[in-house]
Amino acid sequence: MVASRWFPVSQITVASSALAGVLAAAVVCTSAVAAEPAAKPAPPAAPEAVDNQDFSAELPRLAPVEPADAIKTFQLKSEVRIEQVVAEPLIASPVAVAWDENCNLYVCEMRGYSEKRDEKLSRIRCLHDDNGDGRYDRAEVFADNLLWPTALACWDGGLFVGDAPNIYYLKDTDGDGRADRREVVYTGFAVTNVQGLLNTFLWTFDNRIHGSASSTGGEITRPDDPKFKALNLRGRDFDFDPRTRDIRATSGGAQHGMSFDNFGTKFVSSNSDHIQQVMFEDRYASRNPYLSVPSARVSVAADGPQAEVYRASPVEPWRVVRTRLRVSGAVKGAVEGGGRAAGYFTGATGVTIYRGSILPPEFAGLAIVADVGSNLVHRKRLSLEGLQYKAERMDQQSELLTSTDIWFRPVQFTNGPEGALYVIDMYREMIEHPGSIPEVIKKHLDTSSGQDRGRLYRIVPPGFKPGPLPKLGKATTNELVNLLAHKNAWHRETAARLLYERQDKQASLMIIASLFVSEDPVYSIQGMYTLAGLDRLDPFILISGMINKNEHVRRHAIRLSEAKFAKSPELAAAILKLVDDPSMLVRYQLAFTLGYLPATERRGPLTQLAKRDGGDRWMRVAIQSSLADDAAPVLADLLADAEVRQSTAIRPLLISLATQVSRRNRADEVALVANALKAVPAGELAIGKVIARGMMDGRGGEARRQLFGSDGSTPLIDMRSTLAAASTTALDAKLALAKRTEAISWFSMGELSAALAIAPQLLDSKQPAEVQLAMISALDEFREGEVARPVIAQWSALSPRVKSAALDMLMTRSDRVGLLLDAVEAEQFPAHEIDPAHAARLMSGNDPRKRPKAQQLLSATKVARRQDVVDAYRGVLKMSGDPARGKLVFGKICATCHRAENVGFEIGPNLSTMKSRGPEAILLNVLDPSREVNPQFVNYVCLTTDGRSLAGMLASETATSVTLKRAENQQDTVLRIDIDELRGTGASIMPEGLEKQIDQQSMADVIAYIMQLP
Repeated sequence: MVASRWFPVSQITVASSALAGVLAAAVVCTSAVAAEPAAKPAPPAAPEAVDNQDFSAELPRLAPVEPADAIKTFQLKSEVRIEQVVAEPLIASPVAVAWDENCNLYVCEMRGYSEKRDEKLSRIRCLHDDNGDGRYDRAEVFADNLLWPTALACWDGGLFVGDAPNIYYLKDTDGDGRADRREVVYTGFAVTNVQGLLNTFLWTFDNRIHGSASSTGGEITRPDDPKFKALNLRGRDFDFDPRTRDIRATSGGAQHGMSFDNFGTKFVSSNSDHIQQVMFEDRYASRNPYLSVPSARVSVAADGPQAEVYRASPVEPWRVVRTRLRVSGAVKGAVEGGGRAAGYFTGATGVTIYRGSILPPEFAGLAIVADVGSNLVHRKRLSLEGLQYKAERMDQQSELLTSTDIWFRPVQFTNGPEGALYVIDMYREMIEHPGSIPEVIKKHLDTSSGQDRGRLYRIVPPGFKPGPLPKLGKATTNELVNLLAHKNAWHRETAARLLYERQDKQASLMIIASLFVSEDPVYSIQGMYTLAGLDRLDPFILISGMINKNEHVRRHAIRLSEAKFAKSPELAAAILKLVDDPSMLVRYQLAFTLGYLPATERRGPLTQLAKRDGGDRWMRVAIQSSLADDAAPVLADLLADAEVRQSTAIRPLLISLATQVSRRNRADEVALVANALKAVPAGELAIGKVIARGMMDGRGGEARRQLFGSDGSTPLIDMRSTLAAASTTALDAKLALAKRTEAISWFSMGELSAALAIAPQLLDSKQPAEVQLAMISALDEFREGEVARPVIAQWSALSPRVKSAALDMLMTRSDRVGLLLDAVEAEQFPAHEIDPAHAARLMSGNDPRKRPKAQQLLSATKVARRQDVVDAYRGVLKMSGDPARGKLVFGKICATCHRAENVGFEIGPNLSTMKSRGPEAILLNVLDPSREVNPQFVNYVCLTTDGRSLAGMLASETATSVTLKRAENQQDTVLRIDIDELRGTGASIMPEGLEKQIDQQSMADVIAYIMQLP
């Protein structure tokens, strides 16, 4: 039964007598040393007891604030004000809006959120401003019987609507205000997560509609084209041409929200990573199947992905009760802050760059992002540093907009037709994935509460007076061309869309006439793309754009030239002159675009760019994306340059190029590189080793044959003497660890016998962990199962930090697994030291011959129930911890996946976030990491075509590769052409069983150390 009583939101405070006891039970002391709880946590309750408890007295329903009073709940910065444009009953559960050319407002109403998808309650409504006062007076249902619609875009008198698994085209063809045409244009978008659906349709100046495929992606097909090959969008976004219906994958893959600035830079957001920049386009990376690239998405928030937020609203009672029950172990799930269930980005959504025309100048180009769970709107100033932006908080310990109303749910933003910033308020009693709410709580709630409510606000300057909105449906071609220079983005984009729809070639003459006299770079860029959409973009115009004084105009002229090279030698010649452009942004685009020129023309410029910019990681991606077929000659050219050979900054590019040459495994290309190395002066042995390292990373047989003489020929590199020197260096305890580990890496390139001979000495307990890890990594490069023997034999000598990496190595190949299981059976390897995560992998392994044996040997292994371990350690919260001792424990155990005070690796969640969640949350996450796993930290298993089995969190996906990351920041980047199977395990990357390494006093010390971090 859903409770019917209402409780005023204004009374839900920490001091509220109705909830004081609940909050006291959930809050724990956050002192770094005195870890005494503010109140004793409730004792563990058996699941049956919880199921029979009545929590209704602790779960008052929160009353909504009526539309007329809503403005009173807001706190807003003084330089702007907020006004309500429309509210229920004219709209309900809005999640996206779009104005057509006459400013009729289409609203996407997701009334089926979060558990009523199949009831088809959702719809699209069209709102009309009949009296011209800038507010809406009338609403019509344009389309209904929708599932979970989340995005819409206007086109040719109709709408594209994203309603996973489909994208529809809806149109009213008979003038009755309702869509009588409903066409499925694309299908296959995933629907596994109500908070991870496709969203955010945006018309951009490239004459395409861009959309976010969210974190769930999909396999997209076109019902109108049976021959269309399914488009995999996992980890990526998409765009499509509304005229031709051509659809393609684009870089992205964040959760909800997407925006472009005036110059085409793309920004996205996810729940716990609130602003990310997309650094390159997927189509460029896909040209080189041998290229392993980093994720195109990079977090740019100066204060971190899960930065602090400053809400004005109280925490919902149901969230407080759930936290208490999770802390006690009565229900499953991650502890939400140990009593502080908010205060940092956990529900970031709707990142939008303000591109309007009426707010104060300091708003121009600001990034606006909401935290929908904290009822607030946040803003950041963007500044470019090299090729990457930095997003910095503008409001110190405050926000652009907060509300005391828990029902205020800002899910999305948009730039409006009058130049205002619009805030789309879904207005719901609760926003939460229903699967994360225990049934004992959910039965007292209503996950649909608010489905009949919703508001739309706009942020405007203090003196703003609303008036009639523009109507461009009957605008002439000349008027539309003039609007391409409008200061407000909505005017520019609507005019460009209409010109693309009409295909009036006369517009091109007007654009060209004004293009060469314009001082406005935004107009110059928009004008060039509009001409491209009309098929009137002349090479002469592009050449003129390439000499424009604005760097953004130049780089877009380069981008637009890609389709013109074949027909214009003059254009190709002009673009080659930009290799020395003073702007790195221009050179970055040039590096991508050069890939469309013939190999004989691009080789020289790409070599020049490599020499100048090869030290930048993004420039390396751009350069190599254009070298699918000619990495070898460019690498040879670079090796001929003495300055390049001496540069340490460019070495990662040299290694990557060498790896590509090896992966292609062509004798002539390897020979070209080998000959270049032969020409290197005898005193420059180091560069030869660098290239050899890259060649071996590529695992190409030709590289081993020609460089190391594996076929009996004269080797370019004398491995016998090289390994002899490496042995001396590796065993010299007086040398720096970096030199020793570099020397050890050479054993992966020689014969297996050499590696096996030295392994026992380097895996000895006297060796530092770094040396042991380097030896395990070297052994891992061999296919032979024999590499498992020294690791198994030396197991007791390995440090706890090394054993996890060693288990990963033993499980990489089937024959190694066989030797491990044999050792367990012979009691030569302690079964209890195979942690639950690795044991699960072995018992569900892909080799049917070994799976039964693993189940027989490991299923009987006593694995402590996670809740029992948590309960046993609960007394830690009362113990005094020593931060100094905790720092030592952290460095020994935790630093493999977490970073603090410049120690360790930031693989798992940010520790400042964990600190804000409190000691109870830290304890639970350490001891029961898979209780409720953030999808970002789920462990994946990848099976490769050459027989390897790799595991780790999915750090990134691109068109050509996936990257798995694990402890010690170890990464495996696998080309898609080498993947046999990739699947998620559902478990956390953080291993279970850490209580075997951290006793209770050490746990108290670690918690004290984390709690005192700055």
